[in-house]
Formats: sequence, structure tokens, C-alpha cells
Amino acid sequence: MAAEKARAIVIRTFPFGDTSAVVTLFTREFGKLRALAKGAWRPKSGFDAALDLLSICQVLVLRKSSGALDLVTEACLEHRFRVGRSQAAFLGGMHVAELLDTLTADGDPQPELFDVACSTLRILSASRVAHDPAHSANELSDGVVRALLTHTELSLLRLVGHAQSLVRCAECRGPVAASGRVAFGMLDGGVLCEGCRRGKHSVVAVSADCMAALRLLAATSDAWKSLGLPPAVDGEVRAVMNTMLSHLLGRRPRVAPLLQPRSRPTSSRPA
Repeated sequence: MAAEKARAIVIRTFPFGDTSAVVTLFTREFGKLRALAKGAWRPKSGFDAALDLLSICQVLVLRKSSGALDLVTEACLEHRFRVGRSQAAFLGGMHVAELLDTLTADGDPQPELFDVACSTLRILSASRVAHDPAHSANELSDGVVRALLTHTELSLLRLVGHAQSLVRCAECRGPVAASGRVAFGMLDGGVLCEGCRRGKHSVVAVSADCMAALRLLAATSDAWKSLGLPPAVDGEVRAVMNTMLSHLLGRRPRVAPLLQPRSRPTSSRPA
């Protein structure tokens, strides 16, 4: 059986024996794979740093058809995830890895999903120069990181079939209020008009500013660069996304709550 080449993001890794590792790769060509990398952690391993967590790499994989682990025979580093002292960027990368693992099934190729995640990880790595005075213009502030991650989350949800309706009612497709607080149905896939909101469970009231930010981040690829949300709106956006992901995953995400800004937001209220 010939090894097959793929581009991959390393989203999980843990030791197997003394020098080998079991890795979960999200590949552009084959989707999510779980594979054994023999000797990956030997001092002079040919894998080098290619299988470090969140690395983007080129791999050669022997695919197994019996449900056993695939076998990674070679890995060549394409991009190493390094964020310096930026905790927000580090958490952002871990959050992207968690979403790739929980929102996808094994062996389901989704090239667009790979491209979105790959782009986000590369941008987050730009924050490694945040403490270098010669590169201060490239610094990613925590607020910019959160805006980028919200854009990424909304893109990933759209690509896996969980796009949120942010403009028209998720039930009847009719218009929703243009001002004031808007009902957002966590179990219904987006905003709700007054008529459709009645009798629904897990509905929160979201501010107009928060909805405007979500709509902009969902519709525009680079709005995160200069959005500059006030602290209260920034916190509310993260609270809405965290609650939405909790309902979709059936559990609370592990990393997303750690991205909540420290300042106390104006929280979304039950509608």
C-alpha cells in the first residue's frame, strides 16, 4: 500500500510508548485522521517539529481500512505555531483545534474548513512579535484576537452546516427588530421575530450592538482587523458565541470560556 501525501494541521497529540506518538490530524485531502507516528519524539527524529501541536505540515500517511490507526511515515514542517507571550493567541489556537476535533467526523474531507483554520492559525502566529519594538505595528491585541476567533467560529459553523441566521428570523425568515434587544434562539439557529419567539426555550436577548458586530464578522472577511468593539460589546459577543457552542456541542467548550475578556460585560439576558 502506497503512502498518500496530505497537508495537515496537528490538532491533538499524546505519547505512545517511550518515543512514539498518536496524533490527530485535520488534513485538507482526507479530513480528520488518527495516526501513529513511530519514533516521533526521538532526539534525532526525522519528524523534527512537524508534529508539534498546531503545526501545519506536509505528511505521508499509510491509510488503514480496518479502523486501526493510520501510520504517519514522514512529516515536513510548513508552519510552526508560535505566539510568544500572547495568552489570547495561544488560547485561540487551542480553541480552533478543539472546534476542528468536535465539529468534524473522521475521514470527511472539507478543504474550505482546512483553509479557514490554516489562515487563522497563521494570523495568530503573527502575535509572536507583539513584544518586539521593531514590529509593534504587527501586534495583535486581545480584542483583535477575539474578533478574529468570532469570525473563524462563524465561518466554521457555516461550513459544517450550522450557519446562524443573523439577519432574518431563523423560523419564518421574516424581518426582526432593527433596534433594541433581539431574541436569539440557541436551539433554533439564530435570531427570532416576536411571533416565533413565543414558547421557545434557550432564548436570550442580545443587544443591537452585539448583533451588528456578529453580522459584520460573519459577512466580512477582514472586519476583525479594525472592529474595535467597546469592552461591554466585546464581552457580550463572546458570551453569545460560548453559549451557542455549548448548545451545539452538547457540553461547555473547554477553551472558549477562557477567552472571555476580563472586564465584566453587559450579559445577554433571557428573552
